Amino acid sequence: MLIVLDHPLVADRVAALRDPTTGGADFRRLVREVAGYLAYEATRTLATEPVTVQTALGLDARCRRVRAPGPVVVPILRAGLGMLDGVLGALPNAEVGVIGLRRDEATFDPVVYAEKLRDDLSGREAFVIDPMLATGGSLVAACEMLQARGVAHITALTLLAAPEGVALVEQRCPGLTILTAALDDGLNERAFIVPGLGDAGDRLFGPA
Repeated sequence: MLIVLDHPLVADRVAALRDPTTGGADFRRLVREVAGYLAYEATRTLATEPVTVQTALGLDARCRRVRAPGPVVVPILRAGLGMLDGVLGALPNAEVGVIGLRRDEATFDPVVYAEKLRDDLSGREAFVIDPMLATGGSLVAACEMLQARGVAHITALTLLAAPEGVALVEQRCPGLTILTAALDDGLNERAFIVPGLGDAGDRLFGPA
């Protein structure tokens, strides 16, 4: 259920993302790059079908193409938007839906403020993208919304994950796969991931 992407290039970029001296432009670029690596790994098991392609030499080549309909990519607003271009680099024809969730700072529970998804996603694969898996509340809420629309399997792509969030998702969303660039130590009293990298949304887009 939990896959930590163990790769030197990913580790190098995560180190730069944690560095508070990394500026906004570089931070956004690094997030896109890590998202692309995560998407490459996450799509390893996508269903394909055989096709025949005529090459430039006029010869037939037996190939494989991703079976339609492909996966739907669902960024959790707003921070998930920072990962979207990286994921679409691997899945340029993917359908995109969005879920807007904000955290109640008193209870740390997610509150839905926006949602744009097909009513029927029966049998589809979904990739939910959000830089931080902290308490797990937002991912659980997104998972429940997608399952209600018939999604067959959900993979969450995150930059960092906390054990508390992973545990909640395992309990509430059995069968979901979490693919993360790093598993951190835990959460602080404000439910921020530690050692973490700060507020991903603010570092991507500025304070809001």
